[in-house]
Amino acid sequence: LMGFSTILDILGSIMIGGMLLLILLRLNDAAVANSFQYSGELIIQKNLVEIVKLLEFDLRKIGYCADWTALPNPAKSILSVDTSSITYLTDVPTLAHPNGDGIVDTLRYYLGTVSELAQTPNPRDRMLYRQVNGGVSLGSNLGITQFEFKFFDTFGNEINFPILFPGEIQSMQIDLAVEDVAAYDEQYGRVFWRQIRLAARNLGNR
Repeated sequence: LMGFSTILDILGSIMIGGMLLLILLRLNDAAVANSFQYSGELIIQKNLVEIVKLLEFDLRKIGYCADWTALPNPAKSILSVDTSSITYLTDVPTLAHPNGDGIVDTLRYYLGTVSELAQTPNPRDRMLYRQVNGGVSLGSNLGITQFEFKFFDTFGNEINFPILFPGEIQSMQIDLAVEDVAAYDEQYGRVFWRQIRLAARNLGNR
């Protein structure tokens, strides 16, 4: 009886130990998941803030030039637009000339294709490109999955695509979404930002 009791005690201890080990493994897995998700959310929040700061700074300067005589007609500042791209005239600042050098530049923002980032775990992320004067397009993978424009005329009416006369544009709406480039267990965090009726000051000088 003593031996049988001892065996039962050992089996019971093994079962309890196994249950405790499973609980610990699950807790550890949950802790790892929470840590990964928290870090991912922090990263995409930071990425969104940086993108928004640059976009708002650049787009509010549509039609601006340090030498206003070089760009006298703001109505001609926006050259072309699409649902996910815009090309316009401005005066791009430099380190030497933080307020612009008085020379008109062409600035283009556009969204890349999904296939360009086929190597990343996220199947939806795309590159956002910034191109100055038709030069090399500069972009980085910040997890952008949505970058869309809507444009409005002087009376606040939405202008339907295709927009053949960009000079009608008075303001715009921008929808931007950023997700994790990689995620834990395919759970991608997502943040969304919308700028309603962003208007460059110079567009009103008509």
